[in-house]
Amino acid sequence: MSSVIAATRFSVLDRSRTREGGTNAQALRDTVRLARELEGLGYHRFWVSEHHGVPGVAGSAPTVLAAAVASATDRIRVGTGGVMLPNHQPLVVAEQFGVLESLFPGRIDMGLGRSVGFTDGVRKALGRGKDDADDFAVQLEELLGWFRGTSPTGVHARPAEGLTVPAFVLAMGEGAAIAARAGLPMVIGDLRNRDRMQRGIDHYRAHFRPSPWAREPYVVISGTVAVAATPQEARRLLVPEAWAMAYSRTHGTFPPLPPVERVEGLAMTEKERGFYEAGLAGHIAGTEEQVAHELETVLKETAAQEVLVTTSTYDREALLDSYRRLATITSG
Repeated sequence: MSSVIAATRFSVLDRSRTREGGTNAQALRDTVRLARELEGLGYHRFWVSEHHGVPGVAGSAPTVLAAAVASATDRIRVGTGGVMLPNHQPLVVAEQFGVLESLFPGRIDMGLGRSVGFTDGVRKALGRGKDDADDFAVQLEELLGWFRGTSPTGVHARPAEGLTVPAFVLAMGEGAAIAARAGLPMVIGDLRNRDRMQRGIDHYRAHFRPSPWAREPYVVISGTVAVAATPQEARRLLVPEAWAMAYSRTHGTFPPLPPVERVEGLAMTEKERGFYEAGLAGHIAGTEEQVAHELETVLKETAAQEVLVTTSTYDREALLDSYRRLATITSG
């Protein structure tokens, strides 16, 4: 194993993707089961996500799901990738993470994003608009203040006040600048657009301000990593998510993951085919040797301290096998 891979932490974000023929409950239980498996494989963190009104994603309440994951595991760090702060009152978010940290001390991460709802209908249901994302930096400052007991309201967040829950900023667009100003670790993707990702990392490191939360920059790069016995099998792991993305771009809704065989038999329009092929491109995918080489390259380019793997596919056993193979690369 290369020294750069050996020095890097590897973690997983699972989006609780639903599958054709499956249920939301099954997807959520699969997430908890996957966390237990990955803990045994030595992964550093396991994060869950927040999506609202999306047919293809069951994970709508990340702090609730994180509690289930943390209670089913013993050592692996558990967190959110992320809680979308514009959708919530910072006080309530602080209280939720205060409860998690109190129940599972030293294991909870607070990954925070600035996205609002996926569609106009979801945003309306949440009582939010696209512009609410512009308030993320202010909301972030308020949230961190609840843990430090500095709110000018005179209110105290129980049980969050006095606790330190590591906070991470999910950096899309302006996120890198916000993470740097706040002095927080940054999660940035995706691996398919290396130039854009590198620009965000460079800006973050150049403008980072040390804070009580982090004394120096900490970069987590995120994206899909698929490992299989052959390059063809690794590519097949990418097919369900690539089609779901293509479908969402052409139909306006993100569907459950289909089996590979159904996607391969579809007659796609030219537009669908274009989005589908784009969705297959640029990921880190292949055999153990190929993936190790690609990981070493991207880690040398970015000098990232951690990789957050975000792979989704229809076949749960194939997904777990991919994570097992990746673990052999990263643990030697």
